[in-house]
Amino acid sequence: MRRSAWRYLWTSEDIRKKLLLTIGILILYRLAANIPVPGINREVLQALSQSGGAGANLFNLLDMLSGGTVSNFSILAMGVYPYITAQIIIQLLTPIIPALERRLKENQSEGRKWMEKWTVILTIPMALLSAVGQINIFNQMAVQSGSSQLMNFGFTGDALLPTISTLVSMIAGTMFGIWLGQIISEYGIPNQGLSLIIFSGIISRLPQNLGSLLSDKQNGWWMLIIVLFILALTIFAIVYVQQGRRNVPVLFPGRRVGNRMSMPVRSNLPLMVNMAGMNPLIFAQAFLSFPTIIASYFVNSQTAWVKTLANGISDTFGGGNAWYAVIYFATIVIFTYFYTDVLFTQQNYGENLKKQGAQIPGVVRGEATQKYLTKVQRRITLPGALFLGIVAVLPFVVNLFLPVGRNLFLVSSAGLLIVVGVVRDTFTIIETELKVHGYDEGLIKG
Repeated sequence: MRRSAWRYLWTSEDIRKKLLLTIGILILYRLAANIPVPGINREVLQALSQSGGAGANLFNLLDMLSGGTVSNFSILAMGVYPYITAQIIIQLLTPIIPALERRLKENQSEGRKWMEKWTVILTIPMALLSAVGQINIFNQMAVQSGSSQLMNFGFTGDALLPTISTLVSMIAGTMFGIWLGQIISEYGIPNQGLSLIIFSGIISRLPQNLGSLLSDKQNGWWMLIIVLFILALTIFAIVYVQQGRRNVPVLFPGRRVGNRMSMPVRSNLPLMVNMAGMNPLIFAQAFLSFPTIIASYFVNSQTAWVKTLANGISDTFGGGNAWYAVIYFATIVIFTYFYTDVLFTQQNYGENLKKQGAQIPGVVRGEATQKYLTKVQRRITLPGALFLGIVAVLPFVVNLFLPVGRNLFLVSSAGLLIVVGVVRDTFTIIETELKVHGYDEGLIKG
């Protein structure tokens, strides 16, 4: 009698502990997200989120990246994206600097530990830069909207001590969030810590967005039906593309069993259409918020052209116009290819197949096999990259026809890719854990 292995989810004590630990840490993170940064004007903060235009779009984008913590400017207001920015920098430097690339290839395990160490170290200055830039941005937006400043911020006079305490608390909050994510990855659901942290923030905003949609008593329910229909189609498309594979035929040599030699075995090497998952989306969002943070330091410059350039960057990367959608789409496609290349190089299929004596028919073993597989992987990555970009900019298209679409899709489109990707990856990991512990579907008999 065939039974689903999922009904034994709580039977394994080890898996049960991992799930409970993960849920407990996510609850702790959401509780910590309500601890406010001292000295923030709450009325100005609320006015910024409802002001409309590029400023509100940037505010809401940062709010999603931080897991809903910018809306109350908690100690976790930057979320874990300074770590993601540091990770991008380290990964960009690795193929550029030969010594780093050689170190990673010689010993992948030690190389990854080294990269993780320096990513965490680099996160601290990135968090400091981000905290100063974030407060500058919001102060500037508040002044432009006619409100008072978000907080008394500066490094001179009476503002010095409040500024230092604010920056220290925000950096500490970011490092705390990263630490919680690492605990989940190590002792909870493997390699899903930071993704689940971001996932929990996106999900936490969903009831609020649905409530705002239904607040329209005349058209609320119709709009909800239309949006849910679009979401259902989008989720189906995401799952369909994420499951896409290109099977490359591989011939494994026969094995000697006693005095007999078995026949060669034909198998397939499955290459994923979207090997990078939802990581390019997270990287792109973190990357595009960075120019706005840098520009915030120059919006009050005395030099006219510098001030004009800074304001132009803020308007463009604030998410308020079509140029942002175009740049966003292009950035996602580029990061999809970049991240896929990084992951595929680390797999080193050519060398691994050579060690097993396996060969792709018509292709020489070793380096030639790796080049062939890289070429195939890059070719099939194109539809996956374009799909990620289209889904990410879908709110901009929907907003042309449904004015409320952008507000809901801020969580459900850009966030939807993350949500579906995290759920899919988490289910795959849990299913693997069940099989490791002997609860394999189809093998359990009753």
